[in-house]
Amino acid sequence: MKASHLIMKAREAKELSYSPYSNFAVGAAIETEDGSVYTGCNVEIASFAGTLCAERNAVFKAVSEGHRKIEKIAVVSNVPHTYPCGICRQVIREFAKDAEIYVAGEGDEYSTYTLEDLLPHSFGPEFLNK
Repeated sequence: MKASHLIMKAREAKELSYSPYSNFAVGAAIETEDGSVYTGCNVEIASFAGTLCAERNAVFKAVSEGHRKIEKIAVVSNVPHTYPCGICRQVIREFAKDAEIYVAGEGDEYSTYTLEDLLPHSFGPEFLNK
């Protein structure tokens, strides 16, 4: 799937955001290795620690449907570039280590990153004793 189409799906997901406290709506769309697309939006609650980011929402939806490898991720908001937070970067590390990550805002422009760009020297499952 083209980056622009995945970004469009993320924008559609952003419209479903529940962000009454921050008023910072975020949408995400991911593509798995078989071409399936899952979307997510941020969902805030009054106890901010329980808030779920759009990226994790989309990834967990895919994982709950049996997907373990994500190829592409798009993250959008109303600002020029919205990057995944630290927790989301770690979740991406688990299921999308080699994914292309697109960050975009309202316009047509977007930037493409790798996880290594966003989370260098990351910790992953291969470091755990098995």
